[in-house]
Amino acid sequence: MNALHVVFKVGDGDYALPADEVLQLESFEGATHVPGAPPYVTGIVQSRGRVVPVVDLRVRFQLPPAPRTLDTRIILVTVDGRVVGLLVDSAREVVTLPATEVAPPPRLVAERSDGFVRAVARTAGRLLMLIDTRNVIGGVPLP
Repeated sequence: MNALHVVFKVGDGDYALPADEVLQLESFEGATHVPGAPPYVTGIVQSRGRVVPVVDLRVRFQLPPAPRTLDTRIILVTVDGRVVGLLVDSAREVVTLPATEVAPPPRLVAERSDGFVRAVARTAGRLLMLIDTRNVIGGVPLP
């Protein structure tokens, strides 16, 4: 079965997450720091009248910091009734991934990714890493 995915970039990697988990994409205009939050929680933002914690995927994926650009986005996701923002370098694409193109990650990726990568997919001559949103936001405290 084919499934829609939102594709985003963090560092040199192309990642995807199921479109049914995505509420919306927003430009990043900054976040309010939360004292005592884990280092990967860049802060909180307000979206549609709701306060939302934002996870910086560069920090979460242990990548070096990079300057924010006009392409920097927050992907608002909902998982298990929680709404969390994912801060990414860019996100502008939705793709349909046939189930035949999705496979478990190679062993090294599975072992080294802290459970963040649940599968890989080939599409249009590139590889996408499908993230496990639950694992990525698992420890994020609610505001």
